[in-house]
Amino acid sequence: MDNRSHQNIELVDGSCIAVIGGGPSGSFFSYFALEFASRFDLEIDIDIYEAKNFSKIGAGGCNHCGGIISESLVQKLSTAGIVIPSEIIQRGIDSYTMHAEQGAAIIKTPSNEQRIAAVFRGGGPKGCLDTSQRSFDNFLLGLCEEKGARIIAEKISQMERQEDGILVKSKRLGDKKYDLVVGAVGLNKKTLDLFGSLCPRFKAPKITRTYISEFFFEKTTVDKYFNDSMHVFLLNIPNVTFGALIPKENYVTLVLLGKDIDKEVVANFISAEQVKGCFPKNLKLIDATPCKCYPFINVKGAIEPFDDRLVLVGDSASSKLYKNGIGAAYITGRAAAKTVIFEGISKKNFDEWYRPVCQDIDRDNTVGKFIFLITRIIQKSDFLKKGILHMVAQEQKKESRKRLMSSALWDTFTGSANYRDILLQFLHPLLLFNFLQSIIYSNIKRI
Repeated sequence: MDNRSHQNIELVDGSCIAVIGGGPSGSFFSYFALEFASRFDLEIDIDIYEAKNFSKIGAGGCNHCGGIISESLVQKLSTAGIVIPSEIIQRGIDSYTMHAEQGAAIIKTPSNEQRIAAVFRGGGPKGCLDTSQRSFDNFLLGLCEEKGARIIAEKISQMERQEDGILVKSKRLGDKKYDLVVGAVGLNKKTLDLFGSLCPRFKAPKITRTYISEFFFEKTTVDKYFNDSMHVFLLNIPNVTFGALIPKENYVTLVLLGKDIDKEVVANFISAEQVKGCFPKNLKLIDATPCKCYPFINVKGAIEPFDDRLVLVGDSASSKLYKNGIGAAYITGRAAAKTVIFEGISKKNFDEWYRPVCQDIDRDNTVGKFIFLITRIIQKSDFLKKGILHMVAQEQKKESRKRLMSSALWDTFTGSANYRDILLQFLHPLLLFNFLQSIIYSNIKRI
């Protein structure tokens, strides 16, 4: 038995914390740790190690994300005193346009609350000429600096556990001992292996490959073809669980999620008539994406992402399945910060107070997998897709509180609600009854 699991270790005045990674999960942890510490009258120092410059154009400043912030997260951030400046928001999304082989339907926001925010995580896509754009990740880092965190622009090379702390090694600063190390390194295998060497029971998250690309247009073209609507696709294309076109200021972001997305899958998707129909005629989509990547995403959470004086957050620990990665960064970052300030930094403390948060995300993702299994069945069925399109079209003529299918789909697309609540929405007896009627009607008569 590991005797350390029974130890209780707490931060004290003057304790030093290293946060490895300055993306949203690292920033949220740092922001809330400093905020909670001030309430607790505790003086701590935080160093955030981040080698990327999030104000840079292209891959050097990009965190490989579609850049959607759900309205529920916007509200949570606002409650915490974090108001996203208007110059960071590329576009507010107030509707979804759902495409299938049988047609399309528009789903408007279920309420008049804050719209979904589309942002760039870095300074802009490759080839971007507008250097005035502000990065969401840079904004969060700036908030941390304002609270007293120090940003160190370099990578760590090694970590070593000592009796009273963890030694972090870097080329410029050399060796520095910390009372706590927080891993916000995403899915970087090399750095995750460093944490694994200090966490005997840690196992990295399971991953799959996705696709993101940016199409540049004049703002007038984006306004004309997309306006403030995000386009999602319910197409029968192998390996694609979710495909979306996200309008921004001068760009449209294509995001493909599913299983091991590769060039062939991308080609199949962008050659679909429903996708090409969203763009200006005669545009060769395959040649119009100077900025593209195939990033990995977390599809199953890590096992035991913590130990004495060490905890991982965000994608390195647990994330929402296919949706709202920034929201999961907020949840895990804040939960870890609350644990270290109010409870302690031992393995026992993380096991009791942080593990349940990660487990809740993982359990909810299990429900999400079931929902996406049903989605894949629907993708393959013309019969069912006609029913959904007809039902959504009819619901959009009603009051928002009566749009049962529309609300459930909105929450599925945006990640605003957890998967358990979404499943309950889909299982509502009136929704199922109306859906059955729509299936029968749409497959017998013309819509």
